[in-house]
Amino acid sequence: MFSDDDLLPISALQHLVYCPRQCALIHVERQWVENRLTAEGRLLHERTHAEGSHKKGSRRVARGVMLRSLSLGLFGQADTVEFLPSPSSASGEMPFPVEYKRGKPKPHDADKVQLCAQALCLEEMLSCTIPAGALFYGKTRRRVEVAFDAPLRQRTMQLIAELRELVDSRTTPRAAYEKGKCGRCSLLKVCMPEVLDGSESASRYLRRSVAAVLEAKGPETDDVR
Repeated sequence: MFSDDDLLPISALQHLVYCPRQCALIHVERQWVENRLTAEGRLLHERTHAEGSHKKGSRRVARGVMLRSLSLGLFGQADTVEFLPSPSSASGEMPFPVEYKRGKPKPHDADKVQLCAQALCLEEMLSCTIPAGALFYGKTRRRVEVAFDAPLRQRTMQLIAELRELVDSRTTPRAAYEKGKCGRCSLLKVCMPEVLDGSESASRYLRRSVAAVLEAKGPETDDVR
């Protein structure tokens, strides 16, 4: 069992899937830079939480639910947990976590892992087994239902262990530039993958950066009055 001081954020699992170096920069080195994509995501979460809890037909909808698992060493916040009527449940309700994302479904499983980790925390907190949840994507305005089957649970547990190992090691993985991925990362200027992955010398990178700045400014002219 972990203590409250040892808990890691559920969101770190998504960072780990996307890029282990990004995860270490945020959760080991405490680096953070916001860009348009992260700002849009943050505002979406804030709007969702501000809607408050309410009843929707036979469903009880809770917003901004705080989560914790001392056995897994995780904490976080679920955007929404819908409590569905369930005669088979001791409480008469079955939790159904829903996570909101600004974009569209991704080719990797970071969102599914994050949602599954939320379900694992809820299962510990409420002493129940949660079969499924959903991801709502702002760009498509659609829900994607996610089954918490054995492979996803195993994948999530493995990533939780990898996250703990990464944070405990206090080591940031070496940079590895990936064109499509790195360009969207808010930590691009902090990470500097084009320099630190060894494919380009620092002096060449600086010369290219200075040349790009000068080109953007245009030719200098005398101030003749």
